[in-house]
Amino acid sequence: MALSYKARRRWSLVILLLGMPLYVVAVVTVLNALDRPPFWVELLVYVGLGLLWALPFKFVFRGVGQADPDAPPRDN
Repeated sequence: MALSYKARRRWSLVILLLGMPLYVVAVVTVLNALDRPPFWVELLVYVGLGLLWALPFKFVFRGVGQADPDAPPRDN
């Protein structure tokens, strides 16, 4: 089932405002529970997990910043 443009905009907002902070807290909590690795390893983990969170939501964010394709054309 394909999401409409409005639904994708709403879901992207929910993901960014609620999901992203929860994900950041979870990642920081897990990394703090482990012994502190060297800086470069910790940096690679944060960068890798920072990219990994977006992969499942790629279809939601695609085209959200563009004009609504379903809207009727406006006369200027």
